Amino acid sequence: MSKCTFGQERVDYLGHVLSQQGLSVDPAKVAIVQQWPAPWNVREVRSFLGLTGYYRRFIRHIAMIASPLTDLLRHDSYSWKAFENLKQFLSSTLVLALPDFA
Repeated sequence: MSKCTFGQERVDYLGHVLSQQGLSVDPAKVAIVQQWPAPWNVREVRSFLGLTGYYRRFIRHIAMIASPLTDLLRHDSYSWKAFENLKQFLSSTLVLALPDFA
Protein backbone atom coordinates (compact mmCIF):
# COMPACT_ATOMS: atom_id res chain seq x y z
CA MET A 1 0.00 0.00 0.00
CA SER A 2 2.91 2.38 0.56
CA LYS A 3 3.57 2.40 -3.20
CA CYS A 4 -0.07 2.99 -4.18
CA THR A 5 -1.48 6.45 -4.81
CA PHE A 6 -4.99 7.35 -5.88
CA GLY A 7 -6.60 10.48 -7.28
CA GLN A 8 -3.40 11.86 -8.82
CA GLU A 9 -3.67 14.63 -11.42
CA ARG A 10 -0.31 13.68 -12.93
CA VAL A 11 1.42 10.32 -13.18
CA ASP A 12 5.07 9.91 -14.22
CA TYR A 13 5.63 6.57 -15.93
CA LEU A 14 8.73 5.37 -17.80
CA GLY A 15 9.74 8.82 -18.99
CA HIS A 16 6.18 9.81 -19.91
CA VAL A 17 3.72 12.06 -18.11
CA LEU A 18 0.03 11.17 -18.04
CA SER A 19 -2.29 14.03 -17.12
CA GLN A 20 -5.60 15.63 -18.05
CA GLN A 21 -3.83 17.20 -21.05
CA GLY A 22 -2.95 13.70 -22.30
CA LEU A 23 0.37 11.92 -22.79
CA SER A 24 3.53 14.02 -22.94
CA VAL A 25 7.27 13.68 -22.66
CA ASP A 26 8.82 13.99 -19.20
CA PRO A 27 10.72 17.32 -19.36
CA ALA A 28 13.54 15.88 -17.24
CA LYS A 29 14.10 13.08 -19.75
CA VAL A 30 14.08 15.54 -22.67
CA ALA A 31 16.72 17.64 -20.90
CA ILE A 32 18.89 14.55 -20.40
CA VAL A 33 18.72 13.65 -24.10
CA GLN A 34 19.41 17.23 -25.21
CA GLN A 35 22.43 17.49 -22.92
CA TRP A 36 23.83 14.08 -23.87
CA PRO A 37 27.49 14.61 -24.78
CA ALA A 38 28.75 13.61 -28.21
CA PRO A 39 30.23 10.10 -28.13
CA TRP A 40 33.98 9.83 -28.67
CA ASN A 41 34.45 6.07 -28.89
CA VAL A 42 32.58 2.92 -29.92
CA ARG A 43 31.43 2.19 -26.37
CA GLU A 44 29.77 5.61 -26.09
CA VAL A 45 28.09 5.21 -29.50
CA ARG A 46 26.71 1.84 -28.38
CA SER A 47 25.45 3.43 -25.17
CA PHE A 48 23.60 6.18 -27.04
CA LEU A 49 22.13 3.73 -29.56
CA GLY A 50 21.02 1.56 -26.64
CA LEU A 51 19.10 4.54 -25.25
CA THR A 52 17.38 5.02 -28.59
CA GLY A 53 16.37 1.36 -28.78
CA TYR A 54 13.29 1.92 -26.63
CA TYR A 55 12.01 4.61 -29.00
CA ARG A 56 12.43 2.58 -32.21
CA ARG A 57 8.70 1.90 -32.46
CA PHE A 58 7.77 5.57 -32.01
CA ILE A 59 10.08 7.30 -34.51
CA ARG A 60 9.36 6.76 -38.19
CA HIS A 61 12.40 5.63 -40.20
CA ILE A 62 14.67 5.62 -37.15
CA ALA A 63 16.93 3.06 -38.81
CA MET A 64 17.76 5.54 -41.59
CA ILE A 65 18.29 8.35 -39.07
CA ALA A 66 20.57 6.24 -36.88
CA SER A 67 22.38 4.40 -39.69
CA PRO A 68 25.41 6.75 -39.74
CA LEU A 69 25.85 6.07 -36.03
CA THR A 70 25.31 2.34 -36.49
CA ASP A 71 27.96 2.40 -39.21
CA LEU A 72 30.39 3.80 -36.65
CA LEU A 73 30.33 0.46 -34.89
CA ARG A 74 32.07 -0.94 -38.00
CA HIS A 75 34.14 2.04 -39.19
CA ASP A 76 36.26 4.86 -37.82
CA SER A 77 34.19 7.75 -39.17
CA TYR A 78 31.79 9.95 -37.28
CA SER A 79 28.68 11.89 -38.27
CA TRP A 80 27.85 14.80 -35.96
CA LYS A 81 24.70 15.50 -37.97
CA ALA A 82 23.33 11.99 -37.38
CA PHE A 83 23.93 12.34 -33.63
CA GLU A 84 22.19 15.72 -33.49
CA ASN A 85 19.27 14.51 -35.66
CA LEU A 86 18.66 11.50 -33.45
CA LYS A 87 18.78 13.67 -30.32
CA GLN A 88 16.20 15.99 -31.88
CA PHE A 89 13.83 13.13 -32.74
CA LEU A 90 14.17 11.62 -29.26
CA SER A 91 13.28 14.88 -27.56
CA SER A 92 10.26 15.73 -29.71
CA THR A 93 6.71 15.16 -28.55
CA LEU A 94 5.85 13.39 -31.81
CA VAL A 95 7.43 10.33 -30.25
CA LEU A 96 4.43 10.06 -27.96
CA ALA A 97 1.57 10.52 -30.41
CA LEU A 98 -1.42 8.47 -29.35
CA PRO A 99 -3.24 6.34 -31.91
CA ASP A 100 -6.65 7.51 -33.10
CA PHE A 101 -9.06 4.73 -32.11
CA ALA A 102 -12.04 6.39 -33.81
